[in-house]
Amino acid sequence: MTGSFCKAAVLAGAAALATTGCNSMKQIKHDPYPETARGEVVDNYFGTEVPDPYRWLEDDNSAETAAWVAAENAVTNAYLEQIPFRGAIRERLTELWNYPKEGAPAKHGDWWYYSYNDGLQNQAVIYRTAEPGQAGEVFLDPNTLSEDGTVALATMSFSKDGRYFAYAAAASGSDWVEIRVMDTATGQLTDDCIEWVKFSGAVWAPDSKGFYYSAYDAPKQGVYSSQNQFQKVYYHTLGTPQSADRLIYEDKDHPLRYFAAWPSDDGQWLFVSGSEGTSGAEILYRRVSETKFRTLLPGFANDYRFIDCRDDQLYYMTNDGASNYALCRISLTDPSKIETVIPEHEKNLLEGVTTAGGYLFATYLQDAQNRISQYDYEGKLVREVELPAIGTVGGFDGGKEDSVIYYALANYTSPSTIYRYDIASGETTLYKAPEVAFDPSLYVTEQVFYPSKDGTQVPMFITRRKDLKLDGKNPCLLYGYGGFQINITPGFNPSALMFVEQGGIYCVANLRGGLEYGEAWHKAGMLENKQNVFDDFIAAAEYLIARKYTSKERLAINGASNGGLLVGACEVQRPDLFAVCLPQVGVLDMLRYHKFTIGWGWAVEYGSSDNAEQFPYIYKYSPLHNIREGVKYPATLVMTADHDDRVVPAHSFKFAAALQHAQAGEAPVLIRIESKAGHGAGKPTSKRIDEAADMYAFLFQNIGVPYRPVTK
Repeated sequence: MTGSFCKAAVLAGAAALATTGCNSMKQIKHDPYPETARGEVVDNYFGTEVPDPYRWLEDDNSAETAAWVAAENAVTNAYLEQIPFRGAIRERLTELWNYPKEGAPAKHGDWWYYSYNDGLQNQAVIYRTAEPGQAGEVFLDPNTLSEDGTVALATMSFSKDGRYFAYAAAASGSDWVEIRVMDTATGQLTDDCIEWVKFSGAVWAPDSKGFYYSAYDAPKQGVYSSQNQFQKVYYHTLGTPQSADRLIYEDKDHPLRYFAAWPSDDGQWLFVSGSEGTSGAEILYRRVSETKFRTLLPGFANDYRFIDCRDDQLYYMTNDGASNYALCRISLTDPSKIETVIPEHEKNLLEGVTTAGGYLFATYLQDAQNRISQYDYEGKLVREVELPAIGTVGGFDGGKEDSVIYYALANYTSPSTIYRYDIASGETTLYKAPEVAFDPSLYVTEQVFYPSKDGTQVPMFITRRKDLKLDGKNPCLLYGYGGFQINITPGFNPSALMFVEQGGIYCVANLRGGLEYGEAWHKAGMLENKQNVFDDFIAAAEYLIARKYTSKERLAINGASNGGLLVGACEVQRPDLFAVCLPQVGVLDMLRYHKFTIGWGWAVEYGSSDNAEQFPYIYKYSPLHNIREGVKYPATLVMTADHDDRVVPAHSFKFAAALQHAQAGEAPVLIRIESKAGHGAGKPTSKRIDEAADMYAFLFQNIGVPYRPVTK
């Protein structure tokens, strides 16, 4: 626990913040926006002409774009440097971030491996120990892979015998990774090096002699922006060059599909999972001794997820006829035989199934909070696992011979805490709890349910100080995502805790489009139903104002990626409702997103402007195309990064330029463009702190509430 910080000082400072008047702060003016040239490009979509005056900003290699980026960053930096408490925010964020972060140990070969960050290291270090609890030794320090911490581990995997360790390293936040292999006995890198891999790592063969991976041909131009096509599956034999790798699977007829290999542990079967986007799959299979793949589970109407393969039966999760998902098994010698092992739960989502010690561990989501059930392989319930707290659980994964496994649990006011679980008895004991620089007893998280526009009840987590007065004057930050079957569950965020510590209210709405309530919840927020997601978010804001948590003068909204789309869409639909909008790496040009890198994979979620039936509803909400001149928009800080090859920065460039052009109010519209960073994964701690400091400084400044340093 912590607490060199005085409880009374925290309460006094937060109370002073909450009651500070909007007129007590010095107003800061931004420098003139750069003059952004408006071109004459007009596209015709099925008879609808759509101007695209900032098309030239899509060229991330042009000198003109580089000059624009530099000019915009100069305006933004000059504004942020005027905020008097920006440095104090960064200092407090650094204190809150500076606590040991340890991952759950897992056994590979004779060693137990775990990740550890001593507090402010840019990347977590991989350690190993002979026994959990004993002092560990450094196995791999990713901080040594680059001088500034911008090379990160995207995936890691051990060979079945524990002899080799493969890691996929990403530079500057790019989705492109390079796979390298280490000999665990010596700690030395082998000569194996695999390039042009994306959305894949090393999947080891059971004999530990090599691994499967998925890769693209080397791009001929536009490494970070050109469209990726024809992903192929290869097998790499250790000690050979990549040029000698064996092609396992390709589909010459469908350039826009993902493929990934998965071998059975007994070495008898090989599976390939194919998908056309972010949901929906097809499973192919063959005996390892065969050469031709056959279709086992046809696509792409349902999801299929590999869990285990034993006794010539594949165990898999699916939403086929089960909106909340079920665990099934199919005979590989007679695929007509399909059995349900764990049936669909009436109310709760089956979020995942892991295996350890000869048992199945089912992770359920009940109102966006985890529950764990232990089953045998026939689907008989062994026990409901007693968790030590409410929150998000990770782990419950291990080998067939394991008798003990470890798991992590986190929530909004408690960082990830590691527990030891005895598989036979079901006993949980504390393994490692982090020491933090705040007093968790001062805060509370409540869950509320509010009605959306169509009456749908939507859950929302609200974290605040226990003694906070709900008088409509509190700063409030509302976060959301709402898409791609992604569940937003409780987790610890040092920057959000800093905001709450200051008397702010941090809210997370579980919008439709996620999977919190199964596939029906997802489908209610995708394709032609996407507007439901924005309605859910707007209704959350209105609920918070009506219940006097905050007011529209003190309300900020934030989201990243698909959540950046959410913020952009809500900003242009309801500019009157928010004081500050903070879209991060957002999908903001909905008419052209599919033309860059792997954007085509999102068409199953959004639809495509190339489709005559889908274009009208996409155009109706596309943030870029619904900006109107003469409107007073909220204070906006658009955030992106130069190496984002997931959602290319052109989305943010064009949106910021259009909003600056249209802004009729006095509120600033700025864009922060991070260098040597990508979509977010693997971002160094130093960059995370800098970004959060700028975001919250902008937030406090534009709701007229100063940051009050916490007295130690």
